[in-house]
Amino acid sequence: MGETLTLVLTAAWLGILTSISPCPLATNIAAISYIGRDLASPPRVFLAGFLYALGRSLAYVGLGVLLVGSLVGAPGVSQFLQKYMNMALGPVLVLAGLILLDLVQLGGGGGGFGARFQERVAALGTVGAVLLGVVFALSFCPVSAGLFFVSLVPLAVKQGSGVLLPLVYGVGTAIPVIAFAVLVSVGAKSLGAAFQRTTALAAWAKRITGVVFVLVGIYLALVYVYEVL
Repeated sequence: MGETLTLVLTAAWLGILTSISPCPLATNIAAISYIGRDLASPPRVFLAGFLYALGRSLAYVGLGVLLVGSLVGAPGVSQFLQKYMNMALGPVLVLAGLILLDLVQLGGGGGGFGARFQERVAALGTVGAVLLGVVFALSFCPVSAGLFFVSLVPLAVKQGSGVLLPLVYGVGTAIPVIAFAVLVSVGAKSLGAAFQRTTALAAWAKRITGVVFVLVGIYLALVYVYEVL
C-alpha cells in the first residue's frame, strides 16, 4: 500500500510538472480559452474542465495499457529498459531542466495549433472538451515525452499496470484547466486574483523544478553514463 501511494504521488507530481512545461502549458492555456467561452454558465465550465481532464487521462491510459502490456510481456525489452533507462534519464532530465529554465528555446509552442483546433471542435460544444484533451495529450514535445515515456512508463511497468499511474498523470497534466474550472464554479469575481497568484507560483515552480532536473540529470549521467560516482 505504501509503495502504491508513493507511485501515485510521483505520477501526480510528474503530471503537474508536465502541465507547467512550455508545450503542455500552451495547450492548457488554449483549453482554458475554449472552456472559458461559457463563463456565464459556471456548471458548464466545470463540466468542460472535467471532460478535458478525462480526455487527457484516457489518452495516457490508452498509451499506458499498450506500452506496459507489451513491455511486461516481453522480458527482453523490460531488461533492456532496466539496463539503459537510467542512462537515458540523465540527459533527458538535463534537457527538460534547461527548457524549464528557458535556457533552451523550442520552436512552435503549440498555441497556433490549439487556436485552430479549438475552432474545429467548437461545434461539438461542451463534449468537444474530451476530444480536445485527447489530442492535446498526444501532442508530445521533448519535455512531456521525456516525463511520460522515460519517467512514468517505467513506474507503470514496475507496478505492472498501465491504468492507474497514467490516469493520475493525466489528471495532473490538466491541473491548470481544472483549477480554472473550479474557480469559475466557485465565483468568477475571485478569478483574476487567483489566476495571478497561480501564475506566480507556477513560474517559481518551473524555476525550482528546472534546477532540480538539471542537478539530478547531471548526477544520473555521472553515475550511469560516465560511471565516475
